[in-house]
Amino acid sequence: MCEPRGFCAGVDRAIQIVVLALKKYGAPVYVRHEIVHNRYVVEGLRNMGAVFVKELDDIPDDGQPVVFSAHGVPKSVPAAAEAREMLYLDATCPLVSKVHKQAMRHMRLGRHVLLIGHRGHPEVVGTMGQLPEGAVTLIETEADVAAYVASDSATLGFVTQTTLSVDDTIGIVEALQAKFPALHAPSSESICYATTNRQEAVKAAAPGADVFLVVGAPNSSNSRRLVEVAERFGAAEGVLVEGVADIPWDAIVPGGTIAMSAGASAPEILIDAIVAAFRERFEVAIELVRTAEENENFPVMRSLRQTPLTAADMAFVNGQV
Repeated sequence: MCEPRGFCAGVDRAIQIVVLALKKYGAPVYVRHEIVHNRYVVEGLRNMGAVFVKELDDIPDDGQPVVFSAHGVPKSVPAAAEAREMLYLDATCPLVSKVHKQAMRHMRLGRHVLLIGHRGHPEVVGTMGQLPEGAVTLIETEADVAAYVASDSATLGFVTQTTLSVDDTIGIVEALQAKFPALHAPSSESICYATTNRQEAVKAAAPGADVFLVVGAPNSSNSRRLVEVAERFGAAEGVLVEGVADIPWDAIVPGGTIAMSAGASAPEILIDAIVAAFRERFEVAIELVRTAEENENFPVMRSLRQTPLTAADMAFVNGQV
């Protein structure tokens, strides 16, 4: 069992913002896209009164607030909300916001921005949407580096999506630096601490594992990267599961070694349920692999800080129910 795993500070903050908004403003509270990539969390918030929409056009003019997801949004989204005089709450992870600022700094200094990330991911869409069209080029692979032609190789800067594979990203950055020696790095690391910590724990736990279970959603970038890391660093098989129903029981043999971690938006209650399901079928001995201690806390916006939460609310925010 890996530690750290599960909720990161950015996810915790985003969920807390929706719960606090429901307490302060009542239902419905609209949420543009999934607040985080986890079906259990989304359904739990929906049961509390959150209404998930694809775009602002899907929201009626009823005066209720809208929350922007933890992945960040293009600048056009809050601008559209302001044009409609909508009350909006931005739950963008502060570490994603940091990448936005890094990209804008590159542009202010006259640099074309190379964004290392996955096409179509909400975070990538949001980061590219911070800058004018044409100011950012998306780089997904080392092949993209080889194919990219710069109009001025002396004025390039890069940033990365926060949830990438650390090792894959190092390879892409090294390829960029070899091709463009004057390439400017961001002022600080773009891949977030939670992504790095979870990948390091998986690397430590993967050797000798017959099956490595990663609890997370299929559309969760950081969860999918954990599966790849597990297989790359020694697990015979990595499997992404959303819950107990997805466990490949046919691949589990008595006496085998099962490793487990969870993506940054997977609540602990799902991990507890999986452990309980294993205990029902096998004799289980749990060994903890801890590679880092996480104490980060990202406070919610001032307008919500005085809104009280019950113990049950906090248990949900913390992924325990």
